[in-house]
Amino acid sequence: MIDTIKSLFGFGPKVDFAELVKQGAVIIDVRSKGEYAGGHIKGSINITVEQLSQNLQKLKNKNKPIITCCASGSRSASAKSYLKSKGFNEVYNGGAWRSLRNKI
Repeated sequence: MIDTIKSLFGFGPKVDFAELVKQGAVIIDVRSKGEYAGGHIKGSINITVEQLSQNLQKLKNKNKPIITCCASGSRSASAKSYLKSKGFNEVYNGGAWRSLRNKI
């Protein structure tokens, strides 16, 4: 149970986000449009957590790595969980976008 919670919030094994991006990972920023407009990772896609279910068609390949991010890591954890439940195989919680930006 604790391992599941740790994994959900990105506290599991270390993830090499830079390597995932080199492999073509898609970065999904799940913050609001206004938050995204105030700054984001270049090349990321802005799909709010509330709009994720209506935008799954934008994520065509369920086997391509996906990194979710937001302001603190809470919404991105929810997005990761949702995407995994919809059959996306390789989804990682990148946490806060500013922190993630420094890791890639």
